[in-house]
Amino acid sequence: MPEALSGRPLRRREDARFLTGAGRFTADVEAPGALHLRVLRSPHAHARLLGIDTAAARSMPGVRLVLTGTDLAAAGLGPLPCPAAAAVKTDGPLAVPERHALALGRVRHVGEPVACVVADTAHEARDAAEAIQVAYDPLPAVVDGRAALAPGAPEVWEEAPGNRAFRFERGDRAAVEAAFARAAHTVSLDLVNQRLHAAPIEPRAAVARHDPASDSFDLLLSGQGVHGIRAQLARSVFRVPEERLRLHCPDVGGGFGLKNFPFPEHVLVLHASRLLGGRPVQWVADGSEEFQAAVHARDLQGTARLALDAEGRFLALHADMVANLGAYCSSFGPGVPTNSVSNAFGTVYDVPAALLEVRGAFTNTLPVDAYRGAGKPEANTMMERLVDAAARRCGFDPLALRRRNLITRFPRRSAFGIPMDTGAFAEALDAAEALADRDGFAARRADSEARGKLRGFGLACFLETARGSPGEWAAVRFAADGTVDLAVGTQSNGQGHETSFPQFAADRLGLPVESLRLVQADTATVARGNGHGGARSLHMGGTALVMAIDKALERARRLAAHLLQAAPDELAFAGGRFAVRGTERGVDLAALARAACDPANLPDGMSRGLDAEADNPSDLITFPGGAHIAEVEVDPDTGAVELLRYQAMDDYGRLVNPLLTEGQVQGGLAQGIGQALMERVAYDPDSGQLLSASPMDYALPRAADLPPLPVRFLQVPTESNPLGTKGAGQAGAIAAPHTVVLAVLDALALLGVSEIDMPATPERVWRAIRAARHGSGASPRA
Repeated sequence: MPEALSGRPLRRREDARFLTGAGRFTADVEAPGALHLRVLRSPHAHARLLGIDTAAARSMPGVRLVLTGTDLAAAGLGPLPCPAAAAVKTDGPLAVPERHALALGRVRHVGEPVACVVADTAHEARDAAEAIQVAYDPLPAVVDGRAALAPGAPEVWEEAPGNRAFRFERGDRAAVEAAFARAAHTVSLDLVNQRLHAAPIEPRAAVARHDPASDSFDLLLSGQGVHGIRAQLARSVFRVPEERLRLHCPDVGGGFGLKNFPFPEHVLVLHASRLLGGRPVQWVADGSEEFQAAVHARDLQGTARLALDAEGRFLALHADMVANLGAYCSSFGPGVPTNSVSNAFGTVYDVPAALLEVRGAFTNTLPVDAYRGAGKPEANTMMERLVDAAARRCGFDPLALRRRNLITRFPRRSAFGIPMDTGAFAEALDAAEALADRDGFAARRADSEARGKLRGFGLACFLETARGSPGEWAAVRFAADGTVDLAVGTQSNGQGHETSFPQFAADRLGLPVESLRLVQADTATVARGNGHGGARSLHMGGTALVMAIDKALERARRLAAHLLQAAPDELAFAGGRFAVRGTERGVDLAALARAACDPANLPDGMSRGLDAEADNPSDLITFPGGAHIAEVEVDPDTGAVELLRYQAMDDYGRLVNPLLTEGQVQGGLAQGIGQALMERVAYDPDSGQLLSASPMDYALPRAADLPPLPVRFLQVPTESNPLGTKGAGQAGAIAAPHTVVLAVLDALALLGVSEIDMPATPERVWRAIRAARHGSGASPRA
């Protein structure tokens, strides 16, 4: 019997092509005769469109087409939809203003598409776009969510009076109010989870083709969920059957949620190709376009409260938050601060009563949507900041307080009733404490003080709620040459699925892993699926694939029994071979796949081939969790923060490939550390201009900013899926922000600073220290 592949740290199969320059990304794909599209974007955060003069642009060399919003409306194209609106149960209607691919009547954020040009070359398209003359009537703008809801704020939409998109409430208000009334201790914090940009290395890109004969479309794109994007474009924008629109992705250079949605540019290249007789039309975003015209993320602020009894047991949790949606409701934008936050509300702790209130606000900023973690970083930051504040203010040891309130008995339900079948929260905290060497921290702090630095320690828990969209599809297909295609409706954009999916499939099929090929991200070869998002791929798509493999093996068993003249239950399957128990008679799976192609070999009633497909209808969420440790040094003279140590102790259930899991967690940690210390999308509060419009102004973590990031695992399998796995893709970005900030606050507490907002930049830390030292009354949150 060959050694099982599942659980082994195999290196990624796909790395060979990436490291040798053979990766195939959207901008690399040859499209003979392709024209190039350029978008003209608004320089204003809020303005009326008084007129658009395209005459000069239309007469320039190489220009084939110029489009405005009026042209798209005349063609009958619909607005981009917001499917999350139907899934969010709000108090009263949820306002979803129409979002067109090109602005009509008014622009509402810097970077909003106003017109586009298609030309023979990218340079000609750019020159022509710059020649378009637009008359704007600037209007007052508002960029902060709470400011937008204040009386007298500039109104973004007439159909959303007071800029309120929705009000959401989940929980038991009476129980929460009663718990706070009888609590021995209460803590309250004003928290800001700042606006971020995902900043994938590969920008968004697309190549569109239209076939006039069949009136069908082909869209090659850098995306994360081809079926979902196709459904939105086909149903809402082009209003054609989905079968007439093929979407497919080559390699994708990172997405982190940003590429899960249809964008105006997808509409523009498809429509332009249709108008130009089917000529391919290509668009590749530049760096500034990604910052001002893709999507942003997070931007949730408000007040969170925790009630405790005299012994420190949690009684109730309440949060009253404002979610800045930007100028429009993006695809899943309203669902992130509502459903996603509430699914993780209370995180790893036993909280008897909970209440989450969220008001959605429209502002003159880029729309907000899902980004790695999507609601879970916000929920975890709320909880861990409150727990730490309760420990400091009420005299509890922070680790003992956490341990006293952890969920330890399973199965159980979360704060809002979600079934939780298993977790290793207490075990992770105990293991992390052992790693942290708390007893040695005093000596390490003294060493830092001797060098004029402040040292801080943070140890915090986290909870992921992994599933994303419920349900997934997969198929297994046997080729005549002995290879097997594993088709899945989930999608990789850097996670290593080409390695992990064949890894466990090879064990179940008993075939060489080299003979298995992952098929994904193409609506022509994958029947359906929900793509990437929510750390769902392995346990949702993997389960569907296991189901499909089991169906194929049942077909193979029936055929083997027929060929071996035995009853199906007399056969044993091992190592890719069916054999009659107690004999040498047998047949391997590859031979059965060949035999199944000839009807003469088949038993009565059996169709040709061993191929099988399956739908996994599961809507179960898995609950990865863990505890992380951070130590920082703060320079009190400059405010500079250096992250010295970071360690993680996590549970992701049974690991198919520990090496890939570690890499996924470390990537998330880098993004979470970036949020804690340096990343922030900034708009000028008066003009609405984007101040962080490129990597020159938006600080991303580099290798030099990060210490080693060791990740250790507890493997507590879940019974919610046959692989026993829990999602790992988002966990690092969920856990790191609050863990690092707690370490920063621990250091700053030496100077009397009690609170600070993310990111803890040198300027912000310096201002907080200065305010504490001089008692100037300046806000330490500045």
